[in-house]
Amino acid sequence: MAETWTPLKLIAWTQGYLARAGADAPRLTAELLLARALRCDRVRLYLDFDKPLGPEELAAFRELVRRRAEGEPTAWLTGRKEFLGHAVRCDARALVPRPETELVAEAAIAALPEGGRLLDLCTGTGCIALSAALARPGATVVATDLSPEALALAAENAAALGARLELLRGDLFAPLPAGARFEVLVANPPYLPSGELEGLAREVRREPRLALDGGPDGLALLRRIAAGAPAWLAPGGRLFLEMHESHAGPLPELARAAGLAEVAVRKDLAGLPRWLEARTQQE
Repeated sequence: MAETWTPLKLIAWTQGYLARAGADAPRLTAELLLARALRCDRVRLYLDFDKPLGPEELAAFRELVRRRAEGEPTAWLTGRKEFLGHAVRCDARALVPRPETELVAEAAIAALPEGGRLLDLCTGTGCIALSAALARPGATVVATDLSPEALALAAENAAALGARLELLRGDLFAPLPAGARFEVLVANPPYLPSGELEGLAREVRREPRLALDGGPDGLALLRRIAAGAPAWLAPGGRLFLEMHESHAGPLPELARAAGLAEVAVRKDLAGLPRWLEARTQQE
């Protein structure tokens, strides 16, 4: 007689299996994958904890678990990742949004006045830009990215969530119209030192290298953004840059050399240096 698999039994078994496979947050991952296979939310799994799954549901779930055990990111398998309360579509075209980036986005949004202008460089999925546009409906939000694939994904996310963005393809500031000025400039550029990439978790190594590799010291793009920011920020405008923990010393120096003031390094919830905040001089 075939074994009967219920949501509760599947979650328990899959948690152990994914833990042995080296997946992070194995229980949460098991819940997310099962909810995806059953086309429901995680609460429904526990409301129907003893309801047997059918053969097609089991087959769909087993395939998702197999792919996750082989290193495919959970967000690719579920097709989404929560970011500041918004379901952001995710796939191989852009970096999966991280919880640390929510802190940077929250700080940037808090600094954005209603009716102001925000520039998001290296937008990827568009998670920062669309969160700002939804939080400040009267603001103008412009986002750039070098990758046409990432921009297409950002456009899909903006359309799905009803966020009004101006998306421009190009290298950092290059696609911006001459004379544009912004009250807030925020960026989560590639900032990992190249030598660290091979030591990343399997699922992270599958994400676009263009969105991860910050050059030998991780500062390749951060150096350019810090130098260029004053020309695009309005007087008293604010800069927010996500960074690697090793940049807590050199990045503030780069910001000050560019003429930025009130330079400060902020820490994430793990106590690691995570982003730089600075301001342009008032006129």
